[in-house]
Amino acid sequence: MSMDISEDIFLKELGVHLRKLREKNSLSQQDLANDSSVPKIQIGRIERAEVNTTVKTLVKIANALNIEPKELFEIVFKK
Repeated sequence: MSMDISEDIFLKELGVHLRKLREKNSLSQQDLANDSSVPKIQIGRIERAEVNTTVKTLVKIANALNIEPKELFEIVFKK
């Protein structure tokens, strides 16, 4: 069963999920920025769904979190 999801909702949920993963690892935005070589301001913008980031950036973040990139997309959407 497929579900239509707007891009805005997807980006918002991705940001929420990223924040949860970061906090689960007891990392600040600055820690994640240092570990991923992604600027702190960019981490914050992704978490707040202010930017549609690149796959390259998401791979850097996933590597810094020691997870597979696909885990960033394991988002549960409310119906």
